[in-house]
Amino acid sequence: MSASMLAGTTGCSRLRPKPHREYVYVMAKETYLRDRVAAVSNRTADVQNGDRLLVLDHGRRFFKVQTDKGAQGWINEKMVATQSIFDQFAALTKEHEKDPVVATGVVRDDVYMHLTPGRETEHFLRLGEGEKLKLLRRATLPKPVPPGLRAVAPVVEKGKVVEAAPPAPPAMDDWWLVRDSKGNAGWIYSRLMDVDAPDALVRYSEGQRIVGAYILNKVYDPDAPQDDKNIPEYVTVTSPYTSGLPYDFNQVRVFIWNVKKHRYETAYRDKNIEGYLPLTVTMASDPYSKAPASATVAPTYNYRVLADDAPPVVPDPVTGAVVPSKTILKTYRLEGNLVRRVLPPDATPPDETHPEPVVKKAKKAAVHRRAVRAKRRRR
Repeated sequence: MSASMLAGTTGCSRLRPKPHREYVYVMAKETYLRDRVAAVSNRTADVQNGDRLLVLDHGRRFFKVQTDKGAQGWINEKMVATQSIFDQFAALTKEHEKDPVVATGVVRDDVYMHLTPGRETEHFLRLGEGEKLKLLRRATLPKPVPPGLRAVAPVVEKGKVVEAAPPAPPAMDDWWLVRDSKGNAGWIYSRLMDVDAPDALVRYSEGQRIVGAYILNKVYDPDAPQDDKNIPEYVTVTSPYTSGLPYDFNQVRVFIWNVKKHRYETAYRDKNIEGYLPLTVTMASDPYSKAPASATVAPTYNYRVLADDAPPVVPDPVTGAVVPSKTILKTYRLEGNLVRRVLPPDATPPDETHPEPVVKKAKKAAVHRRAVRAKRRRR
């Protein structure tokens, strides 16, 4: 009978569900556990960002936790992220693990990865200065307005309402969805990171921000001042230093290496465009041209610009996504030192949108002639 009762008890224990384990994750860069919640306490263990802690007990604004190494202590709830937040970041990483990389960058200062774009959104993992990033997509949202600041109210003069000047457009913040060196995904404030760009090209940026720099080809120059004599040639995309733009870049520029002068020179430039990442680089032939060189594979790059008949692009007010409704794919080949657009025979390039008004050459020349005549009359 005793044996039967013992067997029955053992069987019931197997069927009884195990107690649920609750975990939290360290959100601070580094902190410590204390032996009690009091003004004076002893440090029991040091913990760092991302560490998992088993919850043993709940107190007012504190958790009693245990580290994976068995150390126990109390930690402030503001220093940790819940299991729900951890799972949402894991889902974000899974969702974007195969997204194409549009550029690479580096963290300028310590920064948190956010679950969604925005300064007040949930954050968890903290990246240190110098962390390498892979950029996936951009979003732009209005900058939070400090409390107490309101829209301009109408002005009342002598009992009459005088309309005040309309408020200025809201200031915007740009955010980037990135993957860190460990593959974790999250959103980062753009001003806390820099896009990777060769120092030799930065001086040619002409006041523009380099959004991406991609190697097209390499040229051997035995007399080059660099240690590596295989000099890369680049295609770069740049934009103004302005947040909230409805496009990713407004200029594309190809830099080739002059073997005789041992310096970079511009081979081609596409300006005043509304371009969207990604820019892709491949080795391909030209299927349309009948020239002998066209059958040979050469560095080829393409990108998309906003079509002329597309409506203006407006960032999504909730997600900040910048999605054009209709774009044009532009493809170019670097053939030696020349850049040529790849188009079907007798094809006319589709019209595209330009951020700045385009002045026709004939009109521009007429304006110049009128200015010259006016200057002569003044003399």
